[in-house]
Amino acid sequence: MSTTKRNARFSWSAAIIFCLLFAVGVSAQVKTGTANTSGQPTVETQVERGQVVTVNGNDLIVKMEDGALRHFANVPESAKVTVDGKELGIHDLKPGMKLERTITTTATPTTITTTQTVTGTVQQVMAPNSVTLRLEDGTTQQFNIPKGQKFTVDGQETDAFGLRKGMQISATKVVEEPQTVVEQQKQVRGSMPPPPEPPAADQPILVATAQAPAPPSSAKAEEPEKLPATATPIPLLGLLGLLSVVSGAGLGVRRSLRRA
Repeated sequence: MSTTKRNARFSWSAAIIFCLLFAVGVSAQVKTGTANTSGQPTVETQVERGQVVTVNGNDLIVKMEDGALRHFANVPESAKVTVDGKELGIHDLKPGMKLERTITTTATPTTITTTQTVTGTVQQVMAPNSVTLRLEDGTTQQFNIPKGQKFTVDGQETDAFGLRKGMQISATKVVEEPQTVVEQQKQVRGSMPPPPEPPAADQPILVATAQAPAPPSSAKAEEPEKLPATATPIPLLGLLGLLSVVSGAGLGVRRSLRRA
């Protein structure tokens, strides 16, 4: 068994007693070292696309590719969207704009190794339960000994029953804590809504114009045909002569009546 592993066994009891029972004054006697060991990171990329529906203050509603509406409430002023090389804020977004958000997540497995060491001189041993050490600052502290704990003294391994007063020992606690460090980066890009499509070539373009009055017809209304002049003035003259005769007769009758 290596020295590190043997010291680690004892360190559990020493560190626990040290931290819980004698935190005041003893902390200066603990030497702590920390080392990080990183593994191979994994990278995951997620792309989300949608179209701006409404922008109300700092609230944004986007219609996603699957048709679902997503509400982004209280979008910070620091959030920017890159559109045509320019950075736009939440208040610059317009309905119809298309957005694309790329989320890159990097997960790095990391092992954090913490080493705590306490050095002291054995003052009293109550095997197999506890040992009392005189620390470097002259204070004396008692530490519990876990069951089955082994110690290395002058290169030799022993248990609690092998400890004697005056022995110089060092208790070391080594803790390896695996963690995953996650880093996430978000980048949002956008594009302006496309211009309206022009009408198809086979569809006429309707233009409202004032209607001009219709020009008069060049064709003249046809005049009714004139009847041929077949009558003569002779009957008319005869009628006038007859009227003259009647008038003369009437005048003669009036004169006769006056004489009578």
